[in-house]
Amino acid sequence: MLKYIARRLIIMVPELLIISFLVFIIMQAAPGNFLDMYRLDPSVSQQFLEKMEKELGLDKPWIVQYGIWLKNVLKGDFGYSFYYRRPVSTLIWERVFATVILSVSSLAFEWLLGIVVGIFSALKKYTIWDKILTVVAFSGIALPGFFLAILLLFVAAKTGWFPIAGMVSVNYNEMTTWERFKDIASHLVLPTIALGFGGFASLMRYMRGSLLDVLNEDYVEFARAKGMPERVVIYKHALRNAINPMITFLGFSISNVLGGAVIIENIFAWPGMGRLIYQALLQQDIYIVMASAVISAIMLVVGNLIADILLAAVDPRVRFE
Repeated sequence: MLKYIARRLIIMVPELLIISFLVFIIMQAAPGNFLDMYRLDPSVSQQFLEKMEKELGLDKPWIVQYGIWLKNVLKGDFGYSFYYRRPVSTLIWERVFATVILSVSSLAFEWLLGIVVGIFSALKKYTIWDKILTVVAFSGIALPGFFLAILLLFVAAKTGWFPIAGMVSVNYNEMTTWERFKDIASHLVLPTIALGFGGFASLMRYMRGSLLDVLNEDYVEFARAKGMPERVVIYKHALRNAINPMITFLGFSISNVLGGAVIIENIFAWPGMGRLIYQALLQQDIYIVMASAVISAIMLVVGNLIADILLAAVDPRVRFE
């Protein structure tokens, strides 16, 4: 197992290089650059533009810019933000806490609720409950996350049940510790649902189908024929094997959270990395985009590695040599 983990971590290095190189090419292929906002201002002189271009390193060929960025990354420096005039690592670190909170809550919402409801739907096959949950699942799969977020905002604005924007209230600093916790939790409800509902719907359907397939296996029928209680047959024998395929989706779920957060955080004005990435794309603040791409790639690789390790832990048939 340790050799397998080491091998996967070594393979991650060229993967990150390729991904960062492709993202850099895409950003360079986009028309214009960060200085376009200054070029549109007639009061900005050409001498100032040339000075800024040289100061930001935009006067160099793109391959040289990538080489300088890569060299600095190896030293732990992700570059300097053109727009914020601050180190990229500092900007990301300031927002990572908000993104982690939203990511963990949405993953918990997806997996805990998705698996539990999927099991319930499988055990109630073809009943009215199963049909209602099927409609909910297909609606969640078909409904875009941004549209669901707008609907939730509309409902919250009309009812006043939940805050509609931000991570904390205006009087957050005046609250006690328990009140602060409740304030953040109330602000977290709508973004969590918007970000995790699509994943919840997909996992619910996968869990339902996987459990129904396992329940038709010969060893399950044999366990029933031996007189085992139905509860033991389902939860001890069938469920353990049905949940194994679900673990493989964990890596993709971890990486997809950051991608979905780019839209959801902007709709709900959530002060996380997603909002920072969106603004960086608009401003063509290339080094923030590059850092976010590297982080997403690391999350994908590490997430899949964790999923493989968990699969080997729960399924004795899986062994990595």
